[in-house]
Amino acid sequence: MGVNKTDFMREHQSEMAKIGIEVKQIRRKRNFWRSFSNFIIYVVLILISIAVIYPLIYTVAGAFSPGEDIGSITVIPFKKGFTLDHFRELFKNTEYGLWFKNSFIIAACTSIFTVVTTTLSAYVFSRFRFAAKKPLLMSFMVLETFPSFLGMIALYVIVLKMGGYNELWGLILIYVAANIPYNTWMIKSYIDTVPLSLDEAAKIDGASNIRIFRQVVFPLAKPMVIFLGITSFTAPWMDFIFPKFLLRTPDKMTVAIGLYNMISDKKDQFTLFAAGSLIVAIPFMIFFMMTQRMMITSLAGAAVKE
Repeated sequence: MGVNKTDFMREHQSEMAKIGIEVKQIRRKRNFWRSFSNFIIYVVLILISIAVIYPLIYTVAGAFSPGEDIGSITVIPFKKGFTLDHFRELFKNTEYGLWFKNSFIIAACTSIFTVVTTTLSAYVFSRFRFAAKKPLLMSFMVLETFPSFLGMIALYVIVLKMGGYNELWGLILIYVAANIPYNTWMIKSYIDTVPLSLDEAAKIDGASNIRIFRQVVFPLAKPMVIFLGITSFTAPWMDFIFPKFLLRTPDKMTVAIGLYNMISDKKDQFTLFAAGSLIVAIPFMIFFMMTQRMMITSLAGAAVKE
């Protein structure tokens, strides 16, 4: 019996050893395929990153590398040296300063007027009851379902009759009107989350509706307002279609049209185009640095008040 028991234990141990070896092999195969799949994923992500980042690096190289055309830029950035001549030539031989000023006026005014009109209309829709409130909100939603270019002929006729053709204010008016429907819905949804008890407490203290909006609702909605200001600035800043459609004379030209003309009509001014493209990013960098801390502070303050 003892021998049989010993043989049984040996067979059992050998079977367990075989199972252990098989488990280790399975784990090794699983770890191998997991590592291999992760390697493939990383390679694909790296290639995608290079495909996305390299055009930006190539543009930067074109702005700071010697040469006058795209053929002068090497595959390896800055292989031929470093220069600022393209930026000097950009402001000396073109009207880039005027284009930049026109674009900034259009974008800044659009952002300011959009924030003012949208936040006020959103506050009214959120806090007041009046006739045709729901139909108006539904009309805003319906308007957003149609692409803006479908109404370009109508916009052209309206702006022409108003005297806004080839005028910056005519373009600003179109941008602001286009921003109101969707952004009113967005800001209204945010204001709806602000407790009505804050409004009631302010009314008890004798505050008017304008004061409630300015001192209670607006500070709590500041993160969304900053986001609205950024997006309202971004769209017209580099828009090409509407400026090309409504602005005709060179003194009204925007950055987008000016940069496009540098590489169109059989022109080969890619280095100037690259320099101008980099300068375009400066307002966004400044605006982001100015609003980043303000946005974080507003979000923290809103969380504490809630």
